[in-house]
Amino acid sequence: MIADILKTAEQKMQSAVAHTVEEFGAIRTGRAHPAMFSKLNADYYGTPTPIQQLATFQVPEARVVLIAPFDPSSMSAIEKAIRDSDLGVNPANDGKVLRIVMPQLTEERRKEYVKVTRTKAEEGRVSVRANRRHAVDGLKKLEKDKEVGEDDVVRAEKQLDTLTKKYVEEIDKLLKTKEAELLEV
Repeated sequence: MIADILKTAEQKMQSAVAHTVEEFGAIRTGRAHPAMFSKLNADYYGTPTPIQQLATFQVPEARVVLIAPFDPSSMSAIEKAIRDSDLGVNPANDGKVLRIVMPQLTEERRKEYVKVTRTKAEEGRVSVRANRRHAVDGLKKLEKDKEVGEDDVVRAEKQLDTLTKKYVEEIDKLLKTKEAELLEV
């Protein structure tokens, strides 16, 4: 039972780190990449649809993204979704593809992105700690129900602390890497 709780907690901590990595991927650095558009939805026949499902993405140059919709009628919806997003870009529509040229990041914008990155990292850390707290509650319940001994619970809590520290440090490493990437000119 304790092993199940620890295994579940570790899986949830891993998914919290994976989610943080996804969040970091959506924050743009100096170069263009399709993950920047992963959170955007276009209104496709009245249904909000992720634009990743409506088009293919190509990155022919470091700061250029070409988006080719599968259905040409969805072009204007995709264009509107990108224009209304917080990416700060204006797509050029040539009838077949949308061409997006990413502007150079200003120092002010880079610092703004660093703040966003730190916020996302803190959300990841909070999620890891919440998973730890939930697991500790499960352990305490087992102890209260007299299913396991106090020593087993103390040992399991130490293992949880080790796991929590490991995944928080992993998020911190990811944060340092992303900050360096953002501040690189």
